[in-house]
Amino acid sequence: MDTYFETNLKRWDELVGVHKETPYYDLAGFKAGRDSVYSIEVGELGDVAGKTLLHLQCHFGMDTLSWARRGATVTGVDFSQRAIESARALASELGIDARFVHSDIYSLPDNLAGQFDVVFTSYGTNFWLPDLDRWAAIINHFLRPGGVFYIIDFHPMSGIFEDQGEVQDLTVAYPYFPSGPLFFEVEGTYADRTATVLNRGTYSWVHPISESVTALLDAGLRLDFLHEFPYTVEQWYPFMERDPGGYWRLTKHDGSIPLMFSIRATKPG
Repeated sequence: MDTYFETNLKRWDELVGVHKETPYYDLAGFKAGRDSVYSIEVGELGDVAGKTLLHLQCHFGMDTLSWARRGATVTGVDFSQRAIESARALASELGIDARFVHSDIYSLPDNLAGQFDVVFTSYGTNFWLPDLDRWAAIINHFLRPGGVFYIIDFHPMSGIFEDQGEVQDLTVAYPYFPSGPLFFEVEGTYADRTATVLNRGTYSWVHPISESVTALLDAGLRLDFLHEFPYTVEQWYPFMERDPGGYWRLTKHDGSIPLMFSIRATKPG
């Protein structure tokens, strides 16, 4: 696992600097007051004002700080020291009260104390983790009784199709069910396909929806809902277009496959 994580960490350390300069993240707009969380998670998670919120895999903190702007007392966590340093600097620049902790998910109980009203994670998270049973146990560890876990992420079904180059249709290229770590050499980054990125190698893991749900149930959480969506927040294929709500939809096979999912679960108390 050290080899996998070290490879991914080198890339994500580099991506912090790249992403802060991209229109995708629109850091200048965020500093001017733009909200970086999407309407789906705002609506499904609900009012966070006055609540404590733990944000797992927070990158350089824009979403964490967006929840703080909505009234939450926030703690962001990421395995990249550069990301955490950038998040702290951004919070300081904007005068937002926030705590950021440098830790990988599995080591978090050794680096953070306390329990939270909300544990939140979003968009490109689970496929970086090899073990969802440990992930769910850690979520349960940090939730207070009656607390809520919420995830919105890219649907694992959407990850089975070829997305490199000028693809013209949905063609199965990758597994849906676990098959060990997958290695990719990635050009650029999702935030800027043309960016020069030296650390191109990544390892990721396949987790079907059933694995995420079962891990949370086995950890002792109660499932409130599982939702699936036929649109997404990123353009993965040339044959996608933006809808009036700002989400990307397929122009071929629209509505035929899930592109995102969300789960809300509660810790009994």
